[in-house]
Amino acid sequence: MSEATATPAAGPKPKKSVALSGTAAGNTALCTVGRTGNDLHYRGYDILDFADSAEFEEIAYLLVHEKLPNAAELAAYKAKLKALRGLPENLKAALECIPASAHPMDVLRTGCSVLGTLLPEKDDHNLPGSRDIADRLMASFGSMLLYWYHYSHNGREIEVETDDDSIGGHFLHLLHGEKPSASWEKAMHTSLILYAEHEFNASTFTSRVIAGTGSDIHSAITGAIGALRGPKHGGANEVALDIQKRYDNADEAEADIRERVANKEVVIGFGHPVYTISDPRNKVIKEVARSLS
Repeated sequence: MSEATATPAAGPKPKKSVALSGTAAGNTALCTVGRTGNDLHYRGYDILDFADSAEFEEIAYLLVHEKLPNAAELAAYKAKLKALRGLPENLKAALECIPASAHPMDVLRTGCSVLGTLLPEKDDHNLPGSRDIADRLMASFGSMLLYWYHYSHNGREIEVETDDDSIGGHFLHLLHGEKPSASWEKAMHTSLILYAEHEFNASTFTSRVIAGTGSDIHSAITGAIGALRGPKHGGANEVALDIQKRYDNADEAEADIRERVANKEVVIGFGHPVYTISDPRNKVIKEVARSLS
C-alpha cells in the first residue's frame, strides 16, 4: 500500500497476513486501491464509472498527462499514438533472434530494453520527454509482441503499422490479420482500462526503485516487466488457469480447493492482499466475457 496524496477514507484494516500491509512506501497521485475494501481509483476517478464506456486512450491520457482529455485532445492523442506504432529496423532484427519458445513477457522485456538503446532518453530526464517515451512504449508494445510472434511461429515479417483507431484494435488486427469486430475492440478497451494501474504493486515498486537511482525510463520499465512476469504478480493469471485445468467439473474443483485452503495452502486466484471485500475489476470483466461468449 502507498501513502495517498489525499487523506484516505476510513475503511477495512489491512490484512494481517500480508507483510508490511499499511506501511507507507511512497506518495502517488495516480491510483488508490481498496480504500473502502473494494474500490479502485485512477487520479480520483472510480474505474467503475468508465471501465465499460470509455476508450483506453482516454484513460491513458489521464494517467500520463494528468487529466481527462477533451474531444480535440483525445483525437490528437490517438493520432500521436497511431504514428508511434512502427518499429526501428534494428529492433525488428533483435526480435527476429528471439526463439518461438520464449515467453511473451520476455519478448516485451527485451524489446523495451533494445528500444532504450536505439532511442535513448535525454540525460536531463525532462518531463515532456518522459511522457513521449511512455506514449511510444504504449503504442509499440503490441507491434513488438506480434512482430515477434508471427516471425518466430510463421516465418512472416508483418507490417506493424495499421490504421486502426485504438491500441486494442491495432493489437487484435496484428494478431488475427484482419480488423476486429466492434465488440472485440470494446472488450480490449475495457480490459486495458481495468489493468492499466494498480497503485504500489510489485512491478510499480520495482520501476520506482530503478527510477529512484537516476536511471532511465526504459530501464525502469524493463525491470517492471521482469517483476510483472512472476507467478505472484501478473503471471498469476497463467497459474490460475493451470489450476482450473486440473478439474473436470465444479464439484471436483470445490472439494479440492476447500481441502487446500484448510491446509493453509496458497491457491492463486483466491483472495487478494489488499481488497478485503472484492476486486471491483472482476464483475466488469466477467460481464465482458459473458457478452463475448
